[in-house]
Amino acid sequence: MSLNAKILLGLGLGTVAGIAAGAVGQGSPVVEWITTYLAEPAGQIFLRLLLMVVIPLVFSTLILGIAGLGDLDRLGRMGARTLALFLGTTLLAATLGLITVNVVRPGEAISTPLRETLLATFAAQAESTVAAAGSDLGIETFVNLIPRNPLAAAVGGDLIAFIIFTLIFGVALTRIPERYGRPLLDVLEAIARATMVMIGFAMKLAPIGVAGFAFAVTARLGLDVLGPISLYFGAVMLGLAVYQFGVLALFVKWLAGWSPGAFYRKIRLPMTTAFSTASSAATLPTTLQTAEEELGVPREVSGFVLPLGATLHMNGTAFFMSITILFLAQAFGVPIGLDTQVLIALLTALTAVSAAGIPSGSIPLMVVILESVGVPGESIALMLGIEPILGMARTSTNVTGDLMASLTIARSEAASGG
Repeated sequence: MSLNAKILLGLGLGTVAGIAAGAVGQGSPVVEWITTYLAEPAGQIFLRLLLMVVIPLVFSTLILGIAGLGDLDRLGRMGARTLALFLGTTLLAATLGLITVNVVRPGEAISTPLRETLLATFAAQAESTVAAAGSDLGIETFVNLIPRNPLAAAVGGDLIAFIIFTLIFGVALTRIPERYGRPLLDVLEAIARATMVMIGFAMKLAPIGVAGFAFAVTARLGLDVLGPISLYFGAVMLGLAVYQFGVLALFVKWLAGWSPGAFYRKIRLPMTTAFSTASSAATLPTTLQTAEEELGVPREVSGFVLPLGATLHMNGTAFFMSITILFLAQAFGVPIGLDTQVLIALLTALTAVSAAGIPSGSIPLMVVILESVGVPGESIALMLGIEPILGMARTSTNVTGDLMASLTIARSEAASGG
């Protein structure tokens, strides 16, 4: 049985077992003990094994990618194309989210008693998220993109700041004589190869880790919470599916020149890993490996595009944020005009770039936008119960978009003679 089949089997078994446990004894001491001491640790160990190689992998592959490009003109050309593709597709996803929520209007189905119950249930979690969000997205947000201490950025999980340092360091490395830079590049090559081997170790535990994650989510949530807000849940899941397997499929065919069927067959492993971990950062090692070995993307392209994509290219997150903001506005009776919706699309596309590539990384940023359009930040309590499942789905969309982008940029570079 292939690794992908084993992961899917683990996902299925964990989901079924979690639903059964939740139906029989949701909230019981036995189910809580199994979730806390068996299922969640199994999932966390798998997730940590992937996350621990992200920093050395990003540092080595990004610098090797820049070194492989050679001249700065090619780096600038590829960077401009990559960022334009990221921003365009993310803005499209945010717009699709607004269209979906305006058509379905799920917030109007939330009754006052249900709203009060959900707010009370998740009040503490909502309060801590609002506090973490801060007050605005001011100039400090952009200043902080340049790290004072790159090691502190790496330790603190500030992946965007660390990537910016790595980009600057990589460019500087190309400007010094080769006799000085070559020894470091050889070391980075060894680090990149060693981390790939470590990824192989982690993926051997993937079926168990995925089963643990699936059990923990479904056992605690059950299906009860999905019923009353099924319209919102269904709108998000359907919209993400349309974008991931419809819109991105068209991009794969038109921009990358690939058969969508062949593309999706070859990326099943990173899609499954992204869904199970709900983390673009944790999936990055598998994404890089798939791009190079299955899709044939040159290392200098994959090493440049995919680490950036894991933090800057958040199609699924932008869709989720736009549909959720309008859903909560509908639920609280806050009117949002067309001009404000255009602003929301732009804000979600831009702030999705700042969303950490970790589970629920976009929630604090969404609170900021909610409050800026007159919706109370505490309203996120309405969707926190099912957010883990939605997080898994949107992360899979994010990773699919990253792989589409790597193929597209590789094709454009080949056409340009790069």
